[in-house]
Amino acid sequence: MKTESEKKTVKRSSLLRNPVFGRLFAAYGTSVFGNWFDVIAIQVLIGYRWQSTPLEIALIPIGMALPGILLGSLAGAAVDRFHPLKLMKISHLLTAWITIVILFAPNIYVLLPLLSLRASLELFIIPAQQTLTKSIVEENRLVDASSLNGLIAQLSRVIGPLAGAGVLALGSPQLCILINAIARGIAYMILNTVPRPSLPTFVQQSPASSPTSQAKTSLRQELWEGWKFVIRTRIVLHLLMFALCGMLIIQTIDFQFVSLFRDLAPRNETAIGWLLAASGISAGVIAVANMRIEALRQCRYAFKLGSGYALIGLSIWLLSLLSADYSIIELIAIGLLLGAGNGLFVITFSYALQKETPAEMTGRVFGIQNTMFSIVMIAAPLLGGLFIQKFGASEIFNISGLLIFTLGLIGLTIGPYLWKYQTSISEH
Repeated sequence: MKTESEKKTVKRSSLLRNPVFGRLFAAYGTSVFGNWFDVIAIQVLIGYRWQSTPLEIALIPIGMALPGILLGSLAGAAVDRFHPLKLMKISHLLTAWITIVILFAPNIYVLLPLLSLRASLELFIIPAQQTLTKSIVEENRLVDASSLNGLIAQLSRVIGPLAGAGVLALGSPQLCILINAIARGIAYMILNTVPRPSLPTFVQQSPASSPTSQAKTSLRQELWEGWKFVIRTRIVLHLLMFALCGMLIIQTIDFQFVSLFRDLAPRNETAIGWLLAASGISAGVIAVANMRIEALRQCRYAFKLGSGYALIGLSIWLLSLLSADYSIIELIAIGLLLGAGNGLFVITFSYALQKETPAEMTGRVFGIQNTMFSIVMIAAPLLGGLFIQKFGASEIFNISGLLIFTLGLIGLTIGPYLWKYQTSISEH
């Protein structure tokens, strides 16, 4: 006879057998894997091949964030109102075509509007995925769903940069970008195999065509209802504000790693790949531990979110102390630390936001998150580029690391009061 823990293990492992979640997971993993090829390629292209300035480099995340400000909340409301699976499929297909066009960009000023257009299309994907996941996964298994998505994201973070570095060594950044386009096309084909009878009823009969009063509500009203929910729901508001504070600091340097490594190792284009791969390994370990270790599963938001930011801050501070003759061992060790913090924070934040939001509001809340984070990404990268151009990459990484570490300590200290009404996994 099976023990209770063995029953739980079987129950958790069967999540990927769900005909909808399993395909969402496969499509997400494929697209994330392709994205890492793209990230490495674009950073090498603009930082090493085109020799762009830190200020020009900062324009990339700004251009990618601008659509989120203009369309993020609207995309989330559209997901709640229309057919989320169809929106995901259209977004992946069009993203694949735009990525092919990006292959032929001759300079950063042509690349920038293309990246903005692609970012606009991607705004529908995460809210749609979260809406479907919330509808098909039981409440007490949402932590497993978030951990599985986090695991595949971090495994891609390992394999993508390493494979991308290999492709760069043998080929060109354009070849990496082409691989991303192919991955998006595969994700689209995977989503085409989702069996319609397995979809939730509200997806099979999209709200836009339903005679219910909710469907008759205008898109503007639905948008406002989403914002009212966020403002009035203290735990959701505190989750978003805490994440936003950290993002404000992280985004000042997130796209400037190429500036730091260009100063430390001007001829080593693959250094970023080693850092990202190492961070992906440890973040993947955190994702597995989050699924398998009950004590970690049951930890409060304050511990995971605060510890996550503290570890991220410490790793960024250590990066700022590297000298030009740093060893690969030092780089990997810092990457492992960075990944552990990133895994703790990202998986916990995604799970918490999904768990504390009703299914009918999920698209709008994640769309609002897109908008809020995009606003940060407009100002922060620009400031980061200006500061690094004036004071140097190491100095700005040093200050940013200490600030994030301090924020993590604040989260550990007052987090229990910010998220005091957190519901336990076992309560469902």
